[in-house]
Amino acid sequence: MVKLLLHGSRFPVAILGTGNIGTDLLLKIQRSPHLVCRAFVGRNTNSAGMIKARSLGVYCSDRSIDYFLETNERIDLVFDATSAKDHLRHAPVFRELGIRAIDLTPSNVGQMCVPAINMASSLNEWNLNMVTCGGQASSPLAWAIGQTQGGIEYLEVVSSIASKSAGPATRLNLDEYIHSTEKAVAQLSGASQTKAILVLNPAEPCIEMQTTVLANVRTTNMSALEQLLADVVPRVQAYVPGYKVVLGPILDNGRITIMVRVRGLGDYLPEYAGNLDIINCAAIAMAEEYAKAAHAG
Repeated sequence: MVKLLLHGSRFPVAILGTGNIGTDLLLKIQRSPHLVCRAFVGRNTNSAGMIKARSLGVYCSDRSIDYFLETNERIDLVFDATSAKDHLRHAPVFRELGIRAIDLTPSNVGQMCVPAINMASSLNEWNLNMVTCGGQASSPLAWAIGQTQGGIEYLEVVSSIASKSAGPATRLNLDEYIHSTEKAVAQLSGASQTKAILVLNPAEPCIEMQTTVLANVRTTNMSALEQLLADVVPRVQAYVPGYKVVLGPILDNGRITIMVRVRGLGDYLPEYAGNLDIINCAAIAMAEEYAKAAHAG
């Protein structure tokens, strides 16, 4: 394992991107016993996120990626909460500086990471891609189906989220969202064909995130699937407490259906924004594993 550096009693990290996702990450880091945020970095010092960060006593910079090139502060890991297009530029900068990156954009630059499935094998990577919110919700289910069923001919992921929880960055990256989610579930399930659908629901009151996985399979073993789900779902719940199977697994005419609902922790984002919370919780879980590895090393 690559040796990680540790400063003080907690692992030094930074956040690039001061919108809703970045600000929610900051609040999660504030209560982490393993992490400390050395810098909250964006472009607008008057943004709501920067105002919140300053109220918490966190150093803020409006220098964006240039901050990391100019600072003398030691930062071992950065959460990139900008956009897929931006991360394509940021990734080589972080690598050159020797800073590990956890990418919360659907850029597909680094290794795909779903902590419940490949946490241990991800620790040697310098750049981790947290796929998408739909990818984090569906991948454990798709993986379980792939591990227990024979010949997945087609796998579909349908995620419904509150329209209010889809901010400008989410809407800007919709094409990348679809591609990244389809790639993730194909890789993890072994399905020969995959499709991802995202529904932005404007209903009031706002709905909680709901993700359905449907898989057409040639041969089935529902008992094995139920046993594996009984293991992998609690692994997700260890870092996303609001993750809950609400339907299935159901088998009907060769098609398996499983539905999950995700309620957020309500740190900075509303509880209904489970789509944003699940990817942030997954990112924090990985950062804390880096910190634990640093202590052990």
